[in-house]
Amino acid sequence: MNIVQGIENYNSSSQSILTIGTFDGVHIGHQKIIGSLVQQAKEKNLQSSLLTFFPHPRMVLQKQSSLKLIDTLKEKELLLKKLGIDNLIIHPFSEEFSRLTAIEFTRDLLVDKLKIASLFIGYDHRFGKNREASVDDVITYGKTYGFDLTVIPAQDIESITVSSTKVRTAIEDSDFEKVHQFLGRPYQLNGIVTQGEGLGRTIGFPTANLEIPESYKLIPPKGVYMVDVEHRNTSYKGMMNIGNRPTLNGSHQTTEVHLFDFDQKIYGDSLKVLIVKKIREELKFDSLEALKTQLAIDQEICKRTGA
Repeated sequence: MNIVQGIENYNSSSQSILTIGTFDGVHIGHQKIIGSLVQQAKEKNLQSSLLTFFPHPRMVLQKQSSLKLIDTLKEKELLLKKLGIDNLIIHPFSEEFSRLTAIEFTRDLLVDKLKIASLFIGYDHRFGKNREASVDDVITYGKTYGFDLTVIPAQDIESITVSSTKVRTAIEDSDFEKVHQFLGRPYQLNGIVTQGEGLGRTIGFPTANLEIPESYKLIPPKGVYMVDVEHRNTSYKGMMNIGNRPTLNGSHQTTEVHLFDFDQKIYGDSLKVLIVKKIREELKFDSLEALKTQLAIDQEICKRTGA
């Protein structure tokens, strides 16, 4: 997959069929749409291209938005690559960009720069300044500027019972069975292992302190989770705590992962954490010994349930 940062840097001479959207989560609905796009591109001997925006438009246009995203940009890239897209164009979204009229966006960017032969959009898609252009307008633009239009009909879109908003809600509700259904895969956290205080090791439960650089990534609620962990192409079972570590009078939220049957120093390494389910809420214990007892119970639950 060819990844292009900014429409102005796209320079392929090949014509393509293009779809446009934020595609946060690349959930099963997105997968169905993209699958149709890729198939149609193959049938017409065209490149399959996807135009997305970063930051998310709501983050730019709604200054008070507290929106968190399901995927980091890197996670989204890897997910789209698996779906067979030929070209991923990531365009920086700004207030200036949002002021482009629909005709300017279509003529100057889609036609002149991206060389679209065909546009693939939903029946209710709108774009341009103030979302001024409807599908009927785009049909007119297609006749004027020489590209075809494939409109995903209402019944196809409405038959998809998932949306990025529904995925975010399920994550915030800690319903990871539903999240898995919606995404077609477990929810993932990717980060770097940083040096912690090392207290976990003193009670027999050493943890990897996971730092997630992308502040916009949606972190699940506080609690203890059963997880699968990927480290250097090897998978491990484990459990994860998200919270302020109240037993230790913690002052800030951390994400800590304990890998079962694992004893390596991995500071600076990357970890991918796949969330299976929530085990319990974060609790404050009267002593480290009481915490240790509970962690042993948590581990037994994870091992038994995940076997």
